[in-house]
Amino acid sequence: MDEKIDEKDMVILEVLQKHGDYTVRKIAKKTLLAPTTVHSRINKLRKAGVIRNYTINIDRKKLGMNVRAYILISADLKLLKEKHKTQYDLSEEIRTMPGIEQIDIVTGGTDMVAMACVREIEDLDRLLLTKIQLLDGVSKTQTMIIIH
Repeated sequence: MDEKIDEKDMVILEVLQKHGDYTVRKIAKKTLLAPTTVHSRINKLRKAGVIRNYTINIDRKKLGMNVRAYILISADLKLLKEKHKTQYDLSEEIRTMPGIEQIDIVTGGTDMVAMACVREIEDLDRLLLTKIQLLDGVSKTQTMIIIH
């Protein structure tokens, strides 16, 4: 990015993070900036790749998705190497599975952490036992169901 991000850009980004559906006028009102300033700065931030996309925050419970869990995944690095795969490849395989909302490669006692959101425990059971744990390169999983 040629231009540095300044305080005005940061204020606009904060408003957009909380209210992605706001119009330029509403953002201008919230930030006390001129609408033309807000518009040009948003375009600048999009072109620079700071704003990658706009998204929505869904209430999963209203869709019947009542079970959320973190899945800690340990990779078998030796097997991955034999298969000419990386942790990135493995994480992409997991990312595409129905029920997986997010997966991150992390440091520490585990290699990856996935966030799963499913309708019921049986769906989580199927996801773990018939999909994730059977992948080449997964050596161990630990699941933590979110209660609050």
